[in-house]
Amino acid sequence: MPIRSAGMTRRQCLAAAGTAAVGAAIPRPALALATIRQGYQTNIWGMPTYYLIRSGLLEKHGIKLQEFPVPSGNLTMQQMVARQVDVGTYAGQSMILGHDKGGLVAIAQIELVGRTTQLMVRKDLEITTVEQLRGKKVANQTGSSIGNVFVDSIAPQHGLKKGDYQEVRMDVNNMVAALASKTVDAMVNVEPYNAIAAAEGIATEILDFSSVDKMPLLMAATPDFVQKNPDEIVAYCKAWLDAGRDFKERPEKVTDVIYGFYTDKGYTMSRDTFAKALARIDVNPAFPDDLKPYMQEQAQILLRGRKISAIPDWSKALRPEFMAKARAGA
Repeated sequence: MPIRSAGMTRRQCLAAAGTAAVGAAIPRPALALATIRQGYQTNIWGMPTYYLIRSGLLEKHGIKLQEFPVPSGNLTMQQMVARQVDVGTYAGQSMILGHDKGGLVAIAQIELVGRTTQLMVRKDLEITTVEQLRGKKVANQTGSSIGNVFVDSIAPQHGLKKGDYQEVRMDVNNMVAALASKTVDAMVNVEPYNAIAAAEGIATEILDFSSVDKMPLLMAATPDFVQKNPDEIVAYCKAWLDAGRDFKERPEKVTDVIYGFYTDKGYTMSRDTFAKALARIDVNPAFPDDLKPYMQEQAQILLRGRKISAIPDWSKALRPEFMAKARAGA
């Protein structure tokens, strides 16, 4: 007499079980990771990201990416607040502003860039101190992290308040030309533009920001993307760990890739000049213990300047667990 289970004969049950067993033995392809919309700045701060994109390391970890380059990181932050981009690099102050405006979160510290940021003055003016900028025109990308550090920290430390100098709003990639034409007297800028200005005899450095702010550059993400795609974030962090090793172990390859970006854009600096500029970046993807105290200090500065509404809840703004999982599985 046939044995029935939910309306099936014994033979049908055995056939179904056999099919299931065979199906279980066949390896299933991994679920495809979501495409990441990557923002990055085209100055030297964004070049580790550019290298990551061109290196093949993302593909190695199964990541598809759409890139959104812009002149500076605060523009990427604004894109992320508007949910036009999923992840992007910028300094701590921009990250705090982005968290205040759009709940953005930090998933890694990618590099230290304080040494890449300098206050440069026209060579013909023979200015040697910050104090001598009183009454001068200073090109500054207003609203950027370096712009905020200059206005909120460096200038006041040297006795200069707003109004003591004329702040000229300008993208960093236009500042060297403005110095050359004597439209401005000084600029707050990053590499490689500082190295270009020095090599061409246009400007000299009077201060680099590392003496005031080591300026960790963070990889931030929108909270929406983090919540929906934790596996993508971990795989992405693994790719960054690989890129960090390339910066330490294969510097010539890294220099060639990034130098090609600028020569393709029409810049004529020598490879040696560019290599010196690139050497000012300390690339080491991680989530160091001293990041939270640094971010707290920067948040207090922004709060005093009424640029944010409150000190962030760091348990929400800083998310070290993704990099920790990436390191554990690397």
